[in-house]
Amino acid sequence: MVGSAAPAAGVVPKHQRPKAKDVLRAIGRPKVAVMLVLGFAAGLPFMLIGNTLGYWMREGGIDLKVIGFASWVGLAYTLKFLWAPIIDRVSAPVAGRLGRRRGWMILAQIGIGAGLIGMALIGPKAGMGFFWLAGLTAFCAATQDIVVDAWRIEIADDPDELGLLTAAYSLGYRAALLCTEALILLLAAAVGWPASYATFGLMMAIGVGATLFAREPERADAVLEAKEREAPLWTPRGLFDAIAGPFITFFKTHGRWALLMLVMITLYHLSDYMRGPISNPFYHDLGLAKTTVGIVRGSIGLWCTIAGVAVGGLTGVHLGYFRTLIIGAVIQPLFIAPFGLLALAGPNTTLFSVIMGLDAFAIGFSGVALVAYMSSLTSLGYTASQYAVLTSAVNFTGKSLKGFSGAIVDGLQQGRDLMHAYALFYAGAALAGIPAVILCVILARPRKDKPVATTVEPAPAE
Repeated sequence: MVGSAAPAAGVVPKHQRPKAKDVLRAIGRPKVAVMLVLGFAAGLPFMLIGNTLGYWMREGGIDLKVIGFASWVGLAYTLKFLWAPIIDRVSAPVAGRLGRRRGWMILAQIGIGAGLIGMALIGPKAGMGFFWLAGLTAFCAATQDIVVDAWRIEIADDPDELGLLTAAYSLGYRAALLCTEALILLLAAAVGWPASYATFGLMMAIGVGATLFAREPERADAVLEAKEREAPLWTPRGLFDAIAGPFITFFKTHGRWALLMLVMITLYHLSDYMRGPISNPFYHDLGLAKTTVGIVRGSIGLWCTIAGVAVGGLTGVHLGYFRTLIIGAVIQPLFIAPFGLLALAGPNTTLFSVIMGLDAFAIGFSGVALVAYMSSLTSLGYTASQYAVLTSAVNFTGKSLKGFSGAIVDGLQQGRDLMHAYALFYAGAALAGIPAVILCVILARPRKDKPVATTVEPAPAE
């Protein structure tokens, strides 16, 4: 979110930080309501090809190492910057008549729904066929992310609206994560995993409906059409601009701090990513029932997530943007470490509920701060490509390393029982969050050459 006076990157003026009640009041606005639903559609496949998939596989007797390696299908989120320039400059086949952004949204959403239903039909015991389907679903999910993020930034009429849309997106996304972490466990306990995955595949129709109600960001389309007229994509100049332009503009805008920003972003959620593939297998091995995990996530987890998003926004207002990022970087690993205590305490439902609540609060708090920060760093004309680079940076280190999480637990189990191995693993995951805290502190220090962000141009004075 960027002020009309072009503030320094990462510094968000106070009037742009909406409170949770502002978002709820604004749901009646068509753009905000559409953004809320698109946020839900963007979040829906994330856990179904990640942590929740690990639960299904573990119940099917799949080895922890295989579960960890299977999480690498999520690397599509890391590599999406490779095809983001195409999304920026080329209309979707067939669906392109809906517009540059809406066409790709529809295509990606249909692919996600079909992929999830296909996974439901064949199941993890089908071997490589199942993982190819999971990979295709991940590719479509990453493509949807590219377009939804670009639409969110480009459709905003002013910086205040960008903040509102970002908050609505975060709420919708978090709601989807809770459904695919909590509700699906209750559903799977009642009707089984295949029927549950098929149900959520059909739920992608909600995203398709929101896309049809959305309107194209005309100002961004005009910029992209001007680029195409000046240097068509098929010309050497146009191809160079599509591929290298987003990077050149980003580093020119943010100067020597650009690389440090990217490193901080890629390490910010490292603790959370590292423990991700192991979380649900851990609950299974600990002896917690699916219904218990689902109920706790859907009740305490839900309200603590909402509280985290709301408090994150309020903290930004009262303490400033980078202080909020620092707090988020601190509380993530701080509230992940207690899962190690749970491993030693056994299946204590009360302790599990408290730890789950703290963890949900930390993820909600830190997530909304990082999304808003990254939104402030893009430039009109390269929105999809630059934001894809930033979100790829978020995913790069964590999604690359988390594939080894199962192997790490197996290695720690040598000479120990499984629960002590889990305890050591969670302690290590917490320690992995320290570098992000240090980098946030460095970036927050006053400096003379603060770069300028150019996400949203100011609205004309009336």
